[in-house]
Amino acid sequence: MCDFYLSSNLHGSVQTDQSKILFSPENNEENEIINIYPDVCFQTFEGFGGAITDSSGYVFSLMNSIQKEQLLHQYFSAGEMNYQFVRIPIDSCDFSVDMYEAMSDPDDTELKSFSFARTEKYILPMLKAAQQTALQPLKLMLTPWTPPAFMKTNHDRCHGGCLKPEYRSLWAKYICRYITEFRMRGWQVNRISIQNEPHAVQKWESCLFSAEEEKTFLRDFLYPELLKQNLADIEIYIWDHNKERAYERAKAVIDSRTDEMISGIALHWYSGDHFESLDLLQKDFPDKKLIISESCLEYYKFGANLSDHSTQNLAHDLAGNMNHGLNAFYDWNLLLDQHGGPNHAGNYCDAPMLYDTSSKQMNKRPSMVYYWHFSHFIHPGAVRIAFSRFTDDIDVTAWKNPDKSIAIVLLNRNGVSTACNIRIHEKITKLTLPPYAIGTLVLRSGGSDCSPELL
Repeated sequence: MCDFYLSSNLHGSVQTDQSKILFSPENNEENEIINIYPDVCFQTFEGFGGAITDSSGYVFSLMNSIQKEQLLHQYFSAGEMNYQFVRIPIDSCDFSVDMYEAMSDPDDTELKSFSFARTEKYILPMLKAAQQTALQPLKLMLTPWTPPAFMKTNHDRCHGGCLKPEYRSLWAKYICRYITEFRMRGWQVNRISIQNEPHAVQKWESCLFSAEEEKTFLRDFLYPELLKQNLADIEIYIWDHNKERAYERAKAVIDSRTDEMISGIALHWYSGDHFESLDLLQKDFPDKKLIISESCLEYYKFGANLSDHSTQNLAHDLAGNMNHGLNAFYDWNLLLDQHGGPNHAGNYCDAPMLYDTSSKQMNKRPSMVYYWHFSHFIHPGAVRIAFSRFTDDIDVTAWKNPDKSIAIVLLNRNGVSTACNIRIHEKITKLTLPPYAIGTLVLRSGGSDCSPELL
């Protein structure tokens, strides 16, 4: 028998049920078919993760030991969501209790006044506890939202502005210093991005980088400094912004000189699907990894009382990105308070887990259920396999894990129950997906009806 995990009634109480599914010899059914082709393979997926921000770490510090253990078990234990990646801001971002920077002295060209104390206050305790739960080294991605105010044309951490050319060298050293501070404490930093959302002027921490500025900073300052400090193993990601302009940025930044410096393109989801953008990136830059580095529901756009439909957009986006070449996924804040903060700019957002600082209660959000269906069943090193489907009302993504099991995630985007026939190697089974439900079908080798010839 094969296992089917179905989560439905996502409005309010979430119910996840497990059932056994029997495959039978196919009966020439032609309708409502979803075909799975395990022998047609695409990209390898590295894994899932999320961000530990200053705000997440602060809220974590308010929880009792049992709540902390429950939270981290859900995210980082191999038996649950199995997160292995963590994204951490360099200095403050909007999801910080307040604004801070590790060094603010324009005359300190040797970074003697550099202080890691603010990162140690809230971020490192949560990170340390997460790694203890994961029972393996977590892989860190570091991202700056802005250089220190004195390095910028507007002398402000917020409201855009640009990096002054005369501070490019010092800013490169500053980024490398952050990597070194983490590594000195035993953390495995494996990738960075050059600038968070370089195309956006925000009322919170932000800095504009044109394509030419990003290329020049990478080529002439950041990459040489990484080499100088024996940090050549760090993967560098460009763009780190929405998908709709990612292809143009890659075309402008990647050339014969920068190609070897760049590991991939980091993407956000906030401007819509744009799955074709990932196709274009794969076509022209097949050796570059594609990662989603940030994804969440912003309250100013979706409202604090999220509907099932708005929440399932996250799962729709994740499935679509995975089907178009994604190699890794990072959720945004792993934990926020009941308001979707703290956020010093008032840019409140949802998170898979909210903690009510007044009632001292944890609130698991529907997005955690959606993400569990992906990260629990699609393991690091999984290879995407081909499928065809009878309707785009059902999102599908299918993966073959290193242990040869197959995970098929199905998302019903309809407000009505929808039946489908899963067909694989001339065997078939019928499933019914309730309105807006998400389910994962797991086919394991060695079972009586999931035999090696089926898989």
